[in-house]
Amino acid sequence: MEPRAAADEVVEVATSPPYLVRVGPGALAHVSAACGSASGVALLVDQRVESLHGALLDAQPRLRAAPRLSLEGGEAAKTFGVLERALDFLTDAGLDRQGCVVTFGGGSLGDLGGLAASLYKRGVAVVHAPTTLLAQVDASVGGKTAINLRGGKNLAGTFHQPRAVCADTTLLATLDPDELRSGLGEVVKTAMLAGEATLARLEVLAPALGRRDAAALTELVAACVRHKARVVAQDPLERGLRRSLNLGHTFGHAIESVAGYGRVPHGVAVAVGLSLALRAAESLGLCSDPDYPGRIRALLQALGLCSSLQELRRELGQPLSGGDLLAAMAHDKKGAVGAPELVVPAAPGSVEPGVRATAEQLSSWLA
Repeated sequence: MEPRAAADEVVEVATSPPYLVRVGPGALAHVSAACGSASGVALLVDQRVESLHGALLDAQPRLRAAPRLSLEGGEAAKTFGVLERALDFLTDAGLDRQGCVVTFGGGSLGDLGGLAASLYKRGVAVVHAPTTLLAQVDASVGGKTAINLRGGKNLAGTFHQPRAVCADTTLLATLDPDELRSGLGEVVKTAMLAGEATLARLEVLAPALGRRDAAALTELVAACVRHKARVVAQDPLERGLRRSLNLGHTFGHAIESVAGYGRVPHGVAVAVGLSLALRAAESLGLCSDPDYPGRIRALLQALGLCSSLQELRRELGQPLSGGDLLAAMAHDKKGAVGAPELVVPAAPGSVEPGVRATAEQLSSWLA
């Protein structure tokens, strides 16, 4: 079955107030209009993305004239020092409380820019223009903002829903291979949560995604956004249902921390986290579909992702010791300190959130 023709799709996220996510080729042209009646606009942009696609922003007069701060992308952006720099920039730009911040880059820049917008003058509007697959399918939607601390990933942050999101899938053509793999890890996670129809469609489209077929990418980004929009609308502050979106992340964040931030792309770590969560499901007797673990591992391999911790260790040439990973998991923000909570997959569209495991069990899965 061939990918459906690429076309813009608009998804509403029914928070209070609601906002729209525009997905498809050409979505970037709507950023200026998405700022609405803002008294002023200030841009936070990934310097590499600006060199590749900055002309698309400049084609919109309001954005061309706006003050702009170029920053290094990736996890290097998510520090207190860069946050302070961004806040000082918004002050120097003369943004008032009716102003709007625009982020143009990947998930890390969106996390940083969203946090800066939430703090500046106790909160101004933000419009996200995500440029990576990871940011388009996950990070730009839902209002989570954060920077990293020494003790772990995303430990300092807020909830601050954007005014709008413009996810232009044509920008994905220039992603480097690691960035594409990173996004595909989050796509697999979302397909596991969304259920059989989305998961089966992803299995069909896997070869097309590997060759960056525009129609396939647009279709899957839109499907992921629709699922996340449904979850966020029901649980905007992650007090219940939204915790399911952390599938694979408790393990994945530990991998990122132990490897050194930026060494393992987020979605690549999440993909390994998915394989570990499946291992936990099998060990705990929570997997109701005996074919499910093998099916997901085969899908990860088809998408060029590591399907086990051992495979990642070989790829990195780094031990990622079980003891170090266990220590990093103890600081996971989703559980009590020293007692991480797992989201455990049972079957397509079905998970068990809030699962606690003993140190012995965790050590055996991380061996």
